[in-house]
Amino acid sequence: MENVLNCIDLFCGCGGLSLGFEKAGINVLVGIDAWQDAITTFNYNHKNSKGICADLSTLEPSEIEKELNGKSVDLIIGGPPCQGFSVAGKRIVDDVRNKLYKNFVRFVEYYKPKAFMMENVPNILSIGGGIVRDSIVKDFSDLGYKVVYQVLTASNYGTPQNRKRAVFVGFKNGYEFKFPERTVEKLITSSEALSDLPENSLEDGTSYPVAPNCDYQKLMRCNSNKVYNHQITEHSERTKEIIALVPDGGNYKNLPQELQQTRKVHIAWTRLNSQKPSFTIDTGHRHHFHYKWNRIPTVRESARIQSFPDDFIFLGTKTSQYKQVGNAVPPLMAEAIAKTIK
Repeated sequence: MENVLNCIDLFCGCGGLSLGFEKAGINVLVGIDAWQDAITTFNYNHKNSKGICADLSTLEPSEIEKELNGKSVDLIIGGPPCQGFSVAGKRIVDDVRNKLYKNFVRFVEYYKPKAFMMENVPNILSIGGGIVRDSIVKDFSDLGYKVVYQVLTASNYGTPQNRKRAVFVGFKNGYEFKFPERTVEKLITSSEALSDLPENSLEDGTSYPVAPNCDYQKLMRCNSNKVYNHQITEHSERTKEIIALVPDGGNYKNLPQELQQTRKVHIAWTRLNSQKPSFTIDTGHRHHFHYKWNRIPTVRESARIQSFPDDFIFLGTKTSQYKQVGNAVPPLMAEAIAKTIK
């Protein structure tokens, strides 16, 4: 019988990364995050793990030993919050938020796992001419890890979204990790992700209105016979009229000149393209619309775009659920990385 690998997930959010690692057969002992809503969802969906709400900048690694029941930590995974690293941020290398990865380093130093995996925004590789990237590589190399990094695109691993993430992997024994090859020949489209979900709201626990019409929908429904988190957002009539003018896959440029400036962000009035994977969904979801319906995607539709299966249920307010989904690592991409690490 093979040894089961045990893992800790830092900055775990609602647990997209953990879910992928669990599906690869890795035992996630503990998930830690400072946001209680995310931990509530984590604990609801990860029955064999313990989600802990704690601030990783003040939590000592030794403090969670009691939750491990004497088990060794073979792997540490996670994604330190990236506001400081993101394109939207001011890109200051000394930004206090950029120091959050140092807490990840502290845990690796304390537990000395066989390997670690840390993910972040792609921009982390280039900020300040690579100064943050080099600092990360040096910190882990100094602890005896052989570190490699690469930008991965979620759609290459069966997620219907072109989300890009920078992934760092380090092995303790001098082994140089090779990132997984793409797992799908053909990219999954937005319509394959969403076409079995209806235009209007469903009460939580409602049966599916139609049968699945493609392999991706079958995969998402695999352990589920009910729909959750599919409550639509009611837009004003004016907003719906404007959305209706934008074709499948279109954006503000398809609107009459006088309407193009009604929202000041360049991503405004963008519709999903039914024949392509989605663009990266964010945590706000106010500007991106369903390829067919004149509304933003529901939480469940957003979860499908992130590759969360339908039996993964989001708790909290609707605004909180959107943020939990948008912050997560796509589980299918996480699973491909996890299998390769394993």
